[in-house]
Amino acid sequence: MQLNAEQVRDALPWNLMIESLRDIFSRDDVCSPVRHHHGVEVPGEVEATLLLMPAWIPGEYLGVKQVKVFPGNSARHMPGLSSHYLLSCGKTGHALAQLEGNELTARRTAAASALASRFLSREDSRELLMVGAGRMGRRLIPAHMSVRPISRVRVWDRNEAASEALVAELRSADIDAHVCRADGLQQAAGEADIISCATLATEPLVLGDWLKPGAHLDLVGSFTPTMRETDNSAMQRCQIFVDIRAGALSETGDLIIPIREGVITPDCIRGELADLCRGRHAGRNALADPDTVITLFKSVGDSREDLAAAILAYRTQS
Repeated sequence: MQLNAEQVRDALPWNLMIESLRDIFSRDDVCSPVRHHHGVEVPGEVEATLLLMPAWIPGEYLGVKQVKVFPGNSARHMPGLSSHYLLSCGKTGHALAQLEGNELTARRTAAASALASRFLSREDSRELLMVGAGRMGRRLIPAHMSVRPISRVRVWDRNEAASEALVAELRSADIDAHVCRADGLQQAAGEADIISCATLATEPLVLGDWLKPGAHLDLVGSFTPTMRETDNSAMQRCQIFVDIRAGALSETGDLIIPIREGVITPDCIRGELADLCRGRHAGRNALADPDTVITLFKSVGDSREDLAAAILAYRTQS
């Protein structure tokens, strides 16, 4: 079975994808080694990168995502990043499905943020600020809306035309959406119940001093030690949760930089998705002053999420 991007999208509706993630993070028998990074020599060009993300459930399923980053493709007018996922039988090793990896990654990432929001944001959250109007923004908005009664969405992007295009798409789907102008980010952040960030920022965009009591900050974009979307103040004010502790502490500048500067310590991480899903931490309800506490979820991606998405897509399409 081969599933293209459109088929992957249709096979992973938000409600089922979120529940699939909760199920797989609730299990203690899933093997998910750290991702493998390999430099790939390309004669005469910038070195390429191969990323491998394996995971398996003994006797049930095993899978691996292959991500290829070839910077030289820009000169060929080709995408620099491509990926696919191979799902196999956990008993025989027989290949079951090959899935387009970019859409799979985007949807499982957005679903992970929505799953975290279900534990960490206020149940009455109605205003969402989306910082970043790209591929992930288009998925994070409906994912968050599937778990909270969002009635208004604001969109901010460095490229205001990108914000306008996304807002037009949202309005065509009868969503009350508005462009957040370049100089309006602070006000919008101060009014939002949920702020979701999916950018390539290397300097903080959303500042901790802007956040109102009871807000939830969802950070998706930073995936290297030099990238960050929020500042030290936010890391100090917020109760911090991550998808996977080891990856978050080694991959994202949102944590690496404030820890290096002595602002927070690794012990400031209150829990990871597995803790929330297995009931080891009850999320917002277990925190002091749950009505006013500010929560933060930082995701870096975990191979269990890919496996859950691939299994769901395979079962849906079979």
